[in-house]
Amino acid sequence: MWVPIQINENSAEPLYHQIEVQLRSLILSGQVEEGTLLPSIREFASDLKCSVITVRRVYQDLESEGLLRTKQGTGTFVAKVGSDERDRHRRDAVVEAMEAAVDVGMRIQCTKEDLKTIFSEVLDEKFKEIK
Repeated sequence: MWVPIQINENSAEPLYHQIEVQLRSLILSGQVEEGTLLPSIREFASDLKCSVITVRRVYQDLESEGLLRTKQGTGTFVAKVGSDERDRHRRDAVVEAMEAAVDVGMRIQCTKEDLKTIFSEVLDEKFKEIK
């Protein structure tokens, strides 16, 4: 496989969303560079052992976001993403993840202060791992 996409078949998260989130992240982090030719839909589906329809949806969603571009007869490529757009996508990805975490916290009746404390602890721990 050309990129490290990991699918968790036991997850409640739909396959297309798992793939889309990971591919978006790889593009926005620069791990998959502008101009990179992506596998055909059929090839990618085969690599991931999923439906062609699933991969088609991922490609269409990321193309509508401006992260991919398709040239008829040539293939699907990673699009040029400007720094403002890259920053907006990065922010959106973090906000989406944080909103999901807050939703979990609220379901189990964490207070706003609990969530702030937990977030601070997780953030501190993650940055310790980097050093």
